[in-house]
Amino acid sequence: MHDPAPGLPLAPWQRTAAGAGLLGSDGRIAATIFAEMSALAASTGAINLGQGFPDEDGPGEVLEAARHAIESGVNQYPPGIGDPLLRHAIARHQERRYGIRLDPDREVLVTAGATEALAASILAFVDAGDEVVTFEPWYDAYAALVARAGGRHVTVPLRFPDWTPDLGDLEAAITDRTRLIIVNSPHNPTGTVLPTPILQRIVELAERHDALIVTDEVYEHLVFDGRTHTPIASLPGGFERTLSISSAGKTFSTTGWKVGWITGPAHLVTAALAVKQYLTFVNAAPFQPAIAVGLDLPDERLARFGEVLQSKRDRLVAGLETAGFAVSVPQAGYFVVADAAPLGAVDAVEFCRALPERAGVVGIPVSAFVHPERRADVASLVRFAYCKRMPVLDDAAERLASLAGSPVE
Repeated sequence: MHDPAPGLPLAPWQRTAAGAGLLGSDGRIAATIFAEMSALAASTGAINLGQGFPDEDGPGEVLEAARHAIESGVNQYPPGIGDPLLRHAIARHQERRYGIRLDPDREVLVTAGATEALAASILAFVDAGDEVVTFEPWYDAYAALVARAGGRHVTVPLRFPDWTPDLGDLEAAITDRTRLIIVNSPHNPTGTVLPTPILQRIVELAERHDALIVTDEVYEHLVFDGRTHTPIASLPGGFERTLSISSAGKTFSTTGWKVGWITGPAHLVTAALAVKQYLTFVNAAPFQPAIAVGLDLPDERLARFGEVLQSKRDRLVAGLETAGFAVSVPQAGYFVVADAAPLGAVDAVEFCRALPERAGVVGIPVSAFVHPERRADVASLVRFAYCKRMPVLDDAAERLASLAGSPVE
C-alpha cells in the first residue's frame, strides 16, 4: 500500500481512522491504547482492568439454550431481521419493563452487537456535513462511525466527578444542523445515569430542531443503588423519533456472542436494516434463541445481575480510594473513573503505561474517549473495569494499595 502524497486529501479509510484517533502523524494506522495496555498486561502479568468483558459465564439457562440450539441444527443463516423467537422476546421485554409496545415483525431488528446497530443507524441517516451530537467522553466507536459517514462530531462535555451535562451546553450543541443525537445512558466510560429531566429536554430539543435520537442502552440492567433505567423512547414524544439500541453481552456476560438489537418506528428500523444487511447480513444463529431465554427471565433475576456487579464496584472503589485515587463512584455499568492526580500524576497515559510495573494493574486513560483538544480536561483520569471475579478484584485492590504513600516522581 502506497502512502498518500503530501497535501492530498485524506482517503475515506484515513478519515475514519482519524475520527477514531487511530491515525498517526505519518498517515498510518497507530496501535490503540487498548491494544497497548493489553500487551502490557500480557508481558508483565498485570491484572487487566482495561477491557470491559467479564471473566465468568452468564446464566446457566442461557448457556444451555445455546447448546440446545446448536445440537438442534440452528446453525445456518437466520432471517435477515433476526430470529422471530428473539424479536418477540425483545418486544415482550420492552413492554414488560418500560411500557413500550412494539411490532416484532416491523419494529425490531437483531444486529451483530450494539456496535453494528450503531453503525447501521449512523450510516443510514448521516450524510456528509450533518452534525451528530454525543456526550464527551464517549464510547470509542462513535467518533469513528461519524467520521466514516462524513458527519461532523459535536460534543457536550461531562465533567468529573458528577458527570452531569450542563443544560446550556446541551442547548448550544443541538441546532438545526443536528441530524442525530446519540444518547448513551447508562454511560460508558463514566457510569452515570442521565436524570429523566435531562432525557426529556433532549426529546424537546430534538423536536424543536427536527433531529433523530439514537440511544445506546447496553447497560440498562446494570444500574446500582436502587436506581432505574429510563429509556428515551418511553418518554412523551420520544418513541416517534428514536432508535433504541441495546445488547445481550453486558447483561448476560456473553460479550463474545455479539447479539444486539434496534427497536423503534418501522420506517426508521427499515432504514437501519437497509444498511445492516450489507454489514454482517445476519449473525449468531444459535445464540439468538438463547438470548430470547435470557430476556424472558424473571425481573428479579435480571435485577440480581446488577446487585452482583454493584458489590464488585464497591470492592474496586474501596481499593482505589485506599490507594489514594479520587474516585467518581459509578451509578451503573462496568467501569469506574478515578483521578490519579492525588498520586502525583499529570498525564494518565504515562501513568497507565507505568502502572503495570508499579502495581501490577492495567487501566485505560480517559483521554482515549475525548477529542484531542479536550484531553487537558481529563489529563489525570483513568478508567478501570470491575466486571471481573471477586478474587481478581481483591487481588487488584491489594496491588493498588502499594501506591499509597508513593506518589509519581
